[in-house]
Amino acid sequence: MAGVVLISSSIVRPINNSQSGRTKIHLTPFDLSLLQFDYPQRGLLFPKPDSDFHFISRLKASLSVALEIYFPFAGHLAKVENQEDNTVSFYIDCDGPGARFHHAEAKSVSVSDLLQPQGSVPDFIRHFFPADNFKSCDVSAPLLALQVTDMKDGVFISFCYNHLVADGTSMWSFLHTWSKICSSGSGSDHKPLVLKRWFLDGIDYPIHIPVSETEKPPSPSSELSSVPITKDKVFHFTKKNISDLKAKANNEVSSNDLKISSLQAVSAHMWRSIIRHSGLSREVETFCKVAVDLRQRLNPPLEKECFGNMTYLSPAIATVEELLDRGLGWTAMQISKLVSSQTNENCKGFAEDWVRNVKNLKSGVKSKMAGDTIIVSSSPRFEVYNNDFGWGKPIAVRAGPGNSISGKLVLFPGIDEGSIDVQATLWSDVLVNLLADVEFLENVTSV
Repeated sequence: MAGVVLISSSIVRPINNSQSGRTKIHLTPFDLSLLQFDYPQRGLLFPKPDSDFHFISRLKASLSVALEIYFPFAGHLAKVENQEDNTVSFYIDCDGPGARFHHAEAKSVSVSDLLQPQGSVPDFIRHFFPADNFKSCDVSAPLLALQVTDMKDGVFISFCYNHLVADGTSMWSFLHTWSKICSSGSGSDHKPLVLKRWFLDGIDYPIHIPVSETEKPPSPSSELSSVPITKDKVFHFTKKNISDLKAKANNEVSSNDLKISSLQAVSAHMWRSIIRHSGLSREVETFCKVAVDLRQRLNPPLEKECFGNMTYLSPAIATVEELLDRGLGWTAMQISKLVSSQTNENCKGFAEDWVRNVKNLKSGVKSKMAGDTIIVSSSPRFEVYNNDFGWGKPIAVRAGPGNSISGKLVLFPGIDEGSIDVQATLWSDVLVNLLADVEFLENVTSV
């Protein structure tokens, strides 16, 4: 376990724990489609504070204040059994128990052990994160769990959260607020939380879901033995790398209606390169699933900073042959068309169809074996490096275990302005081949 020792585990509650009467948060089809997802896990690496800073007590005290503002994170997932039709319903009960806080030590682990050359991610990093196979449907799990690991010459602050209650936009907003409270010692100047307060017309809530679709699947230990080993690696795209990819992609297409963004160009480069080494037949369909923020795509639009989960994971589809033969521009255009298609009407259609046909909530080993899917999560637009708890800004960011299929890409802003880091989870053989791919590497810079 790389010498990671759990010192204490406690529950941190809002500073004013009288939450009675606060809003019950009903869950939308976009939320409920994530019932079988693992908790997303992210972590920030910091320099070590001075010994007289007493950072653990300060972190816990400021967390209590932050949870008073972001009160849904201190709640819990409630499940209601509907006897009349053998279904269940879920909602977020905001009068909840609080967030879980782990304090751990890894006195023999240094910053250089964690930040290995060429972006390699050590296997032991999983012990720096707080979750143990939490899924969104777990009513017994906290909605938010955090772990602070005191290292030899650094501190790693990590978190995981239930995707039903929040998305990356809301989670990083919470973290930024918490860090400001910790560094300033006050939370009095923060605005009240704005909940999304949104539900589609014509869809009643709470939504009824068949019991069989909400049961947590057993751990398929025997099947998992046949799943290839995955490895994580961070690929760094400099501002120039990104500019070159974006220019190449836009030069290869002639559309006047859609322009390919930097994010779409990088995602297309990763999609083509990974699939090229996945051993799939040319006629096989592949998928690039992109998490799209729906807040400003609805009619009327929601507040940009409203709290909740407002992401929709939707796939761009192309055969292996199309990806490899039609080039970067064509591939990026498929992603661009996908993103632009997420309109109010599209969202309404998805939600109505989901309620009529609740299915495919469970994810199994077969999907992990296919190797035909790229999942683009998180965003380089999140202000990852602007979180100072009072002793300095982060020096690196990492994603933790969870939803770890080959092809999972977690995107962060790079520490250099205008750059992007992609933490990729890939089968070991795919990664080996990718690192020998000249076409791929000419647009990537080692970290």
